[in-house]
Amino acid sequence: MARYIFITGGVVSSLGKGLMAASLAALLQARGYRVRIRKFDPYLNVDPGTMSPYQHGEVYVTDDGAETDLDLGHYERFTGVSARQSDNVTSGRIYKTIIERERRGDYLGATVQVIPHVTDAIKAFARAETDDLDFVLCEIGGTVGDIESLPFIEAIRQLKNEVGRGNAISIHVTLVPYIAAAGELKTKPTQHSVRELAALGVQPDVLVCRCEQPLPESERAKIALFCNVPESAVIPALDAKSIYAVPLQYHGEGLDSEVLRAFGITPSSPPDLTRWEEIVERLMHPEGEVTVGVVGKYVGLQDAYKSLNEALVHGGIANRVKVNIRWIDAELFEGDDAEIAAHLEPCHAILVPGAFGSRGAEGKIASVRFARERRVPYFGICFGMQMACVEGARDLAGIKAASSTEFGPTEEPVVGLITEWMSERGLEQRAENGDLGGTMRLGAYPAALAGNSVVSSIYGGGAISERHRHRYEVNTRYREALEQGGLVFSGMSPDGTLPEIVERPDHPWFVGVQFHPELKSKPFDPHPLFASFIEAAVKQSRLV
Repeated sequence: MARYIFITGGVVSSLGKGLMAASLAALLQARGYRVRIRKFDPYLNVDPGTMSPYQHGEVYVTDDGAETDLDLGHYERFTGVSARQSDNVTSGRIYKTIIERERRGDYLGATVQVIPHVTDAIKAFARAETDDLDFVLCEIGGTVGDIESLPFIEAIRQLKNEVGRGNAISIHVTLVPYIAAAGELKTKPTQHSVRELAALGVQPDVLVCRCEQPLPESERAKIALFCNVPESAVIPALDAKSIYAVPLQYHGEGLDSEVLRAFGITPSSPPDLTRWEEIVERLMHPEGEVTVGVVGKYVGLQDAYKSLNEALVHGGIANRVKVNIRWIDAELFEGDDAEIAAHLEPCHAILVPGAFGSRGAEGKIASVRFARERRVPYFGICFGMQMACVEGARDLAGIKAASSTEFGPTEEPVVGLITEWMSERGLEQRAENGDLGGTMRLGAYPAALAGNSVVSSIYGGGAISERHRHRYEVNTRYREALEQGGLVFSGMSPDGTLPEIVERPDHPWFVGVQFHPELKSKPFDPHPLFASFIEAAVKQSRLV
């Protein structure tokens, strides 16, 4: 039977529970254990698919087409275990399922209540598909004391009793603030947070204390005394120079050893942390640096592009260089060539990421034009590929009215909404005016690469599978015109109907992809497109 590790947060949000969970899972993996991480999100949205990036950060998409919390990206990047639909659940999805069951009469006329029906559904989610695992880490979103998280806290209280004392533990991540005027770290917020959690029936076994200053032994002992845990179970968590140094830092503080001790497990050998040591060594001692300009729509919140940011770092790891990212608002470029040059000339490569809507679109098209004309490496992802096609149609194919139907009616729909396509699952259909959460091509789809293409040499083969999240596709009616202008369709869906990759073979590095390769990149296994893109940026840096 799998053992459970429940992770809660206290005092304030954004303490890094997800990163801590991912790091702990990586440490347990390094000891030879099989792990999976799950996220309970208390908000009432069914999933984050319709939420603004400024509200929630990026939407992380799994192979099986689930739109999930960005923490699942951390989980995958740190463990290499592919996330799936069953690894993220929200209050909205729980309540939606229960109400559907009630409407069908599944409860046989019983009064439907938070206890037991909601808590039973949460426990069923936690226990599903765990037979082949040693540890299941379950992170509870939000902060202890939030009204919406109460059913989840109650569910883990019940589950701890059901699986038995030796099969479940609780880790509480809390803040120990530093008061500069007093020159002291304050433990009282942690004491209050643990007291509130204990009042709900969950006593933490391990405390992870986020702090800006080293935690003195006296304060560690004080926290242990008032929070009813062993002093060794109070784990300091100071800021790290890189998130990929966090597993090593937690191991140095004894987190994985303390977790095993709480389960009554005596480690047989130390963990093999070789790959994490190699990653940190490459990050801390780069042999050069490059600057990548990311021309986006949501640059005011970098969490909106979390996986993209990390994939660029991974490309740097692969090439032993530091990647400096310049986040550039696409609206700055609307109709001002001098402004475009001022922002993009210092960049060794340009990337236009995914987005929705027309805002900033003309600035992104101008960025494509700059990269093409100046022969600067260009990477277009999803919307960035579509804008590369619009730019190619306007400037090289003579189709001046080229546009996307996403922006409104157009005489030349180079990009348009697709309502049906063939997949490995058969014919898939979407209603043109359907709910926003149900009109996209989501999850992993295969693609066939042209044998003599740039991308086939990058991937090292002719068949790939990548994750998608988009409503609009490049219109193949314009393929001939675009290819005459030098923009080659080098990757297509297996049935030949949906463009997946375009490239310019006569350019130093110019690739557009309809999918999101950043979602599959990992520090110990950088995505080949990002590794190649940063390699091209390194070459460009030597030319300027």
